[in-house]
Amino acid sequence: MARMTKKTKPVRPLRSEADYEAALDAIETYFDNEPKPGTLEADRFDLLALVIEDYEKKRWPVEPPDPIDAIRYRMETGNFTQVELGRLLGSRQRASDILRRRRRLTMQMAWKLHRDWGIPAEALIRPRGTKRARAPRVAAE
Repeated sequence: MARMTKKTKPVRPLRSEADYEAALDAIETYFDNEPKPGTLEADRFDLLALVIEDYEKKRWPVEPPDPIDAIRYRMETGNFTQVELGRLLGSRQRASDILRRRRRLTMQMAWKLHRDWGIPAEALIRPRGTKRARAPRVAAE
């Protein structure tokens, strides 16, 4: 079991890839023997998990999917048909227009898709003209 010692480094914000790698190495020691809740070791484990998660969110953000892609994915995973989408949205033509990107989702449609099919609202609502940010290019080594 990982033990807190006087030589244990304090958990600090991660500012570089080296800090990130060191934090991953440090948290890995807890995977085989997770510390007991309420101990200093458990607190350190939780803090390491938080700073790692924060670094990853900042370094590799995950953008919500395109609304139509989210609807298509939910249709596929939930075995929903376009006819069922039409019933939910008010008409088969409306569902067809939405899926072909000829018509925008309204807030009412987004709410129904969120409420009835469980599609995350963040995936359905995006201001007009907003495009996804491109992933940063990584230089070839």
